[in-house]
Amino acid sequence: MSGATVDEFVGYWENEGQAYVRHGDYDWMASLVPGRRVLEIGCGVGFATQALARRGLAVLSIDSLAVCLELTRQRVEGGDVTLMLADLTALTDAQRATIEAFAPDTVVCWLMGAPAETTGAAAADGGRAVIAYREKLHRLVAELAASLPTVQALHFVDRTAIPWQAKDIGRDTLVNYHGGKTLLDLLFVAERKHALYRKLGDDTLNNAPNRKMHPSLKGVVPTLASLLVERKK
Repeated sequence: MSGATVDEFVGYWENEGQAYVRHGDYDWMASLVPGRRVLEIGCGVGFATQALARRGLAVLSIDSLAVCLELTRQRVEGGDVTLMLADLTALTDAQRATIEAFAPDTVVCWLMGAPAETTGAAAADGGRAVIAYREKLHRLVAELAASLPTVQALHFVDRTAIPWQAKDIGRDTLVNYHGGKTLLDLLFVAERKHALYRKLGDDTLNNAPNRKMHPSLKGVVPTLASLLVERKK
């Protein structure tokens, strides 16, 4: 888990995010985003927002945690970035109007997560609470994007772990997963050519002790899974 409380969650991502910055992961994610106006769902501690702003994109970023918005504000001073405190599960009419007026080309939802006190995660649940939370939020993101006529693309990035030699099979799995859940009956299409994997810098899953303890983990590496979906023509 990435922290039980808000403070632990923020501390975890301050440390984890720095590693992603050093590895160029946020810049890689930002390089895949089409359009010039981006609605970011969940700014976290601001590293992702910073990467979007570095590309010269206009960004409206929403988050339900005030501390995340403040940390992001400190990282993106001077960029074309607007920050808004909002809960995706309970957007007000005024918040929705602000989003519509911003007229985003693309909606991004990267590394969706929350403290365990929000997701209900527990060490003994095998990650089920986090999976349920992520699926719920991804669907809400997709429904919001579909309701905004200016949005032409939707970009998801999440962490996972796969046998690297099977990444091509993983691309089909990624498309089918989001197509059958996140995007079901919405006017977006996911294609294999836009499903990408990137190795994370920390290969802890594939180190020698883990291979000895869990032979099934041999060849499995931590990755970022990226899927760009486009509005149907």
